[in-house]
Amino acid sequence: MQKAELVDEIKKAIPKLCLSVDVPMKEHTSFRVGGPADVMLFPTSREELQQLLRFLKEKQVPIYIMGNGSNLLVRDGGIRGAVVRLADNFSNISVEGTRIKAEAGVSLAKLAHTAWQAGLQGLEFASGIPGTLGGAVAMNAGAYGREMVDVLQSVTVCDLRGNLHHFALDDLQLGYRTSRVRTEGYITLEALIQLEPGDGMAIRLEMDELNRKRREKQPLEFASAGSTFKRPPGYYAGKLIDDAGLRGLRVGDAQVSCRHCGFVINRGAASASEILELIALIKERVWDKFQVRLELEVQVVGED
Repeated sequence: MQKAELVDEIKKAIPKLCLSVDVPMKEHTSFRVGGPADVMLFPTSREELQQLLRFLKEKQVPIYIMGNGSNLLVRDGGIRGAVVRLADNFSNISVEGTRIKAEAGVSLAKLAHTAWQAGLQGLEFASGIPGTLGGAVAMNAGAYGREMVDVLQSVTVCDLRGNLHHFALDDLQLGYRTSRVRTEGYITLEALIQLEPGDGMAIRLEMDELNRKRREKQPLEFASAGSTFKRPPGYYAGKLIDDAGLRGLRVGDAQVSCRHCGFVINRGAASASEILELIALIKERVWDKFQVRLELEVQVVGED
């Protein structure tokens, strides 16, 4: 189906759905790189999303689901088909005793802030992670020794045919930067998070301290997608990269951060191809020196 025809068909099928055409993905990712998405869609409700997914499946249109693009590298050719963005619209939060129910588009920073305001502890680790709840569930996001598996109780998801499913914690198969949601292609809609009562001042101090460490150790002044590589068993990716002599290595405007070698950064005008070339060099040199294979934590999508 041609792009113009697809847009017309979507408008006929779901008249109130907000959409944009030829959207530069560099404007929707924290890496600030990426070519255009054919169509970006912004559903505002669960029912509208289900209707959209069924339509796209029926028309055999490729679908990519995204949150706020904080862990995403889009290739320079962009994304064919439909990009469905859940951040912003799917952002309801409610506190129920020691539990928080939140939709997938809620930022982790907002989620942690809500927990603090409610006097609930357990989400301090997430306060500085620049992603949404949906991505955090799929990736079992974590920092400073804690992960989403420590606080999740259950999740409501949707498959690409628009069918709803409910998973308890034990059903999610949460592991290091992975989950059943990710491996089986589900879309997180809502999660129930179990926390514990805590002292508001202590929670705030813990959040401030963790965010101070983040600002001190991470290159937050540059565009990036966070930690580029997963932590290899028994090692730290950043140390391996540093010990391989790669601190500050550049390919065009893509660079191994001098502050934290586990981050590949965009110094301002990097292309996705430059970033990918640098990633390939890092993996090759770390393997040559230490026989350790680095695996990407960043998700790479799109066409060259």
